[in-house]
Amino acid sequence: MTNPFKKFRIDSLFFRSFSIFMVAVLACIAWASYRISSNELAKTSSHYQQLLLDELNNEITTRLVMIEQISLSTSRDNELITFLRDRQDEYDRHRRSVSVERALANLTYSIPIIQGIDLYMERPLRGDANSYIQFRGLSDLAKQDWAEALDKNDFAWVSEHEIPSFQGNVRVLSFARKIVEEDKYLGVLVVHVKAKEIEQLLAGHSAPANRMMIDTLGQLTLKTGLVPEHAELSQWINVKTDQSGYVHIRGNKELGDSLLVYSKMRDSHWMLVEVTPWSEITSGGFRLALVIGVIGVIAILFVLLLTLYLSRQFTKPIKQLVTAMRQYFVGDRDETGSGGHPVDLPNDYENEFGYLFDGYRKQMEQIEELYRSLRRRYEQQRKAEIEALQANINPHFLYNMLDQLNWMAIEAGQDELSRILELMGRMFRIGLSNGNSFITIGEELEHIHCYLEIQQLRWQAGGGGELEYTIDAPFSVQELFIPKLTLQPFVENAIVHGFNGRTQGKLWITLEEQSDRLVITIDDDGAGLQQAVPRERKRRTGGYGIRNVKERIAGYFEGAYGVELSQREEGGTRVVITLPKLLEPPVPQFIDPLEPGPAA
Repeated sequence: MTNPFKKFRIDSLFFRSFSIFMVAVLACIAWASYRISSNELAKTSSHYQQLLLDELNNEITTRLVMIEQISLSTSRDNELITFLRDRQDEYDRHRRSVSVERALANLTYSIPIIQGIDLYMERPLRGDANSYIQFRGLSDLAKQDWAEALDKNDFAWVSEHEIPSFQGNVRVLSFARKIVEEDKYLGVLVVHVKAKEIEQLLAGHSAPANRMMIDTLGQLTLKTGLVPEHAELSQWINVKTDQSGYVHIRGNKELGDSLLVYSKMRDSHWMLVEVTPWSEITSGGFRLALVIGVIGVIAILFVLLLTLYLSRQFTKPIKQLVTAMRQYFVGDRDETGSGGHPVDLPNDYENEFGYLFDGYRKQMEQIEELYRSLRRRYEQQRKAEIEALQANINPHFLYNMLDQLNWMAIEAGQDELSRILELMGRMFRIGLSNGNSFITIGEELEHIHCYLEIQQLRWQAGGGGELEYTIDAPFSVQELFIPKLTLQPFVENAIVHGFNGRTQGKLWITLEEQSDRLVITIDDDGAGLQQAVPRERKRRTGGYGIRNVKERIAGYFEGAYGVELSQREEGGTRVVITLPKLLEPPVPQFIDPLEPGPAA
């Protein structure tokens, strides 16, 4: 993706970006004010709704608990139990039925909330179908929808339904309780409560609200207002909880975006739920966000005009500087060799733009001076290259001379001298390596072999000394590349200083690959570092070579590469050289700084 700051004009980009930023800030402020105000309104509304629902729940629970207590006391009445035992003759049974019916009727008349009472029993007596008190057979009990609720319970509440009366069908809530005496099932007492009375309590004295009353099973018992018929409240509310609370419902097909507040009293069988559309709660927050948006639009228009003016003031000196930079080229010099196109920049700026203009002028002067210096240096470099090419003739001349001396030694019968000259020629050839700075490890090891063989011949000629060496280098390692003459200074240092004054010496050279690096270890059993240091100060043979290798490694590579010298526990010196694995010699990249071009 292209960086817009690299593609578009500064004035246009500054104006557009600032405009977009202001619009985004306004949108964020409006959105934040809407969300914060909506959340606060939802919390406030839910708090007061919970208080109201708790009050209504307490009042409704009191009424319904009263019905449960009346049902309990009635089910234990001796007259009723004796009547349900059905041990009397027909006359006595009729007399007791009248007494029971009168007692139940008194309850209905004395408590206005009771619509009527049904008594399910064996061999019920016939009566008026529209009477408040009905005697029904146990066989009719199985036909009722709520009969299953009594299978595992002694009592149960029945949700809203209709029963017949002399005024027509009446909506009621019913409470059914089993009548048991000495573990004998005698019948069921059902008290019908007027649903209209409970609805009035549920609606309260506030504005029309969408409320419902559910039981402990999550079944809808009673409702008021616009409440969905098939709303699954269990996915938002734990109907078995003993606490009140609220939840924000989003995207439901039946409830939509709504605030659902619920009230549950401790040890109560009922939960009151109120559903409020989210739009009613957030209408105030929306109006606030709208007002902020209108004010913000006016402010944005003002800020855009100010931004346009400021952007022009900022970009004007930049455009002047860009124009001056385009007109100036380093190669456009006059006959004297100095100066390019005249740069016409204003001098009345005293702020950062003034510093920028002055810096540009000084930079152009320095560029001109640098260009002239580089031109002189370029000419000097070309002369140095010609002299270097001339100097390359001398090593080839020496190599040819060694070859001729070798043939002379062979003709004179000097086999050892001939071998030394041959080895020196091979070493000289590898040292030249056609001017390359990197050679294969195989060539480097060949150079070391030649050097060590010359030293062995020297030791043997000087008194029969014995120099032993071992080189462990796998074939795969020998194909890697290494800076030339990396090992020779350390081997020479071991022989010249470590084995000084001795007739025997051993060298071990090991090369191994470790992940992405090459580790070279050179061990000797010589005098070690403590004895080698004083001699090294008197004789500079090995010091310069080792320092040269360290500097070349530091110059070629970066990272954890270099040379580490340490004292061996067995005696002698250990050198560990760490280099990267090079499958091919690195190609140096040269940049010609003298190529004429624009100054910026």
